[in-house]
Amino acid sequence: MTILDGRKTSNDIKKEIKAEVDKMKADGEKVPHLAAVIVGNDGASLTYVGSKVRACERVGFESTMVRMSNTTSEIELLDKIGELNDNDDIDGFIIQLPLPPQINTQKVLMAVNPDKDVDGFHPTNFGKMALDMSTFIPATPFGILELLDRYGVETKGKHTVVIGRSHIVGRPMSILMGRKGFPGNSTVTLTHSHTKNITQITSQADIIISALGVPKFLKAEMVKDDAVIIDVGITRVPDTSEKGYYITGDVDFENVSKKASYITPVPGGVGPMTIAMLLKNTLLAREQHRK
Repeated sequence: MTILDGRKTSNDIKKEIKAEVDKMKADGEKVPHLAAVIVGNDGASLTYVGSKVRACERVGFESTMVRMSNTTSEIELLDKIGELNDNDDIDGFIIQLPLPPQINTQKVLMAVNPDKDVDGFHPTNFGKMALDMSTFIPATPFGILELLDRYGVETKGKHTVVIGRSHIVGRPMSILMGRKGFPGNSTVTLTHSHTKNITQITSQADIIISALGVPKFLKAEMVKDDAVIIDVGITRVPDTSEKGYYITGDVDFENVSKKASYITPVPGGVGPMTIAMLLKNTLLAREQHRK
């Protein structure tokens, strides 16, 4: 069994990006600039955006964090997005989700200029991805593809089962794993909360990508020997420790890992890859704007 080490791989990617940025600086070129908009004071969102800003510093990007209050109106947020769209100094920006209830998330994501949508959530970019055109791939699916690629995990002709159909992970992964090329060319089954006999389906899978958000959902008896397991779930489960919780994924790692050929740990698997690929998308945006 091989651990698909997201921490190590993401560090490798950041070093590669830093080398490219260093070359840009040496050539007197503008370096990539990523902005992040956060509305409200959600602790997890603040932590996540803070880690994105630190990652930008590490690779030599410029970064801007736009903080807006919990009472921000939809119009105020749309005005701010308009400013970022028009600011030629900013190559890409993200809107940290979730947004407060008074704001229509779909309307906000639609307002982002697709050329600066480094999260890959705009319908224009999602459509291009579905049509196998060059575009920004959402960072978490992009990170999963990169892990499969760098570890040389065979996907051609394999049966991939995706658990969960979110727009952020499940649905794009089902499209990407079925595309022509590598990683891809697999036969994909997309499962979700209404799927019947899910164990029957997962037990036939060569590759399982679980993005359900249910702690330890995938048990050893649901997996065949030598399956490849990608665990996208990350949940805080309360316990009696000093922290008051422990972090776990969708997969019963202790038991499933005994049967798997490759598996991602939680934490330290898919999570670190998400930020690395957001940086990669921002670098791609800078290169496109330069052209």
